[in-house]
Amino acid sequence: MDKHWASAAEAVADIADGSSLAVGGFGLSGNPIALIEALLAQGTTDLSVVSNNCGVDDWGLGVLLGAHRIRKMTSSYVGENKEFERQFLSGELELELTPQGTLAEKLRAGGAGIAAFFTQTGVGTQVAEGGLPRRYHSDGTVAVASPAKDVRTFDVDGTPREYVLEEAITTDFALVHAAAGDRHGNLVFNKAARNFNPLAAMAGRVCIAQVERLVEPGELDPDGIHLPGVYVHRIVEVGTDIPKRIERRTVAAEGA
Repeated sequence: MDKHWASAAEAVADIADGSSLAVGGFGLSGNPIALIEALLAQGTTDLSVVSNNCGVDDWGLGVLLGAHRIRKMTSSYVGENKEFERQFLSGELELELTPQGTLAEKLRAGGAGIAAFFTQTGVGTQVAEGGLPRRYHSDGTVAVASPAKDVRTFDVDGTPREYVLEEAITTDFALVHAAAGDRHGNLVFNKAARNFNPLAAMAGRVCIAQVERLVEPGELDPDGIHLPGVYVHRIVEVGTDIPKRIERRTVAAEGA
């Protein structure tokens, strides 16, 4: 039951070229940066990554992207990373753009053993009808476009409504960041870091968690645990002073 690993490098050592990853983080909040940097250092490449966004040019998943280690991204928001834009438009990167709530539910469903679900989100758009560019040729023409999805009509409160079928997501590994965890893998997240980290953890067949504070089993309040250890396979303590970044600071300077 002791899932503690000595270092991030050891915890990610068996992530092979071509692996699929679910990576937590909401913007830059809750990015598992120690695990990402360990993966960068070991040279793993050709990765297919599912994450709400791809960090920024020099932080979060952006460091793997900048080193050309990512083959495909499945994301809902990509607007803060210029290198992401360049790679996508030049045909170097495949992108499966997914509505944010749908992405969250696809990860949760994968972790819960649900193969697919119907949702109204995307009905009447290219999300359902297909044709969204996923990869470009170098000349700017579309090399790969999204396929059409199954759309069915259901009676909801006596009104027929269309719903699109979305398939669940599971990945080879998950990388997540938590504020605290115990040796059994039970995790507690801090504020916005809770948005996608638990869902990414559920979707990974092997979940690796970096935690700021590692405690003994029983020290965490059972009612306060956000993700039970059944979803977590490896845990690495990174300390409370691990660097954290803000995507875009919007508050005024003191005295301004």
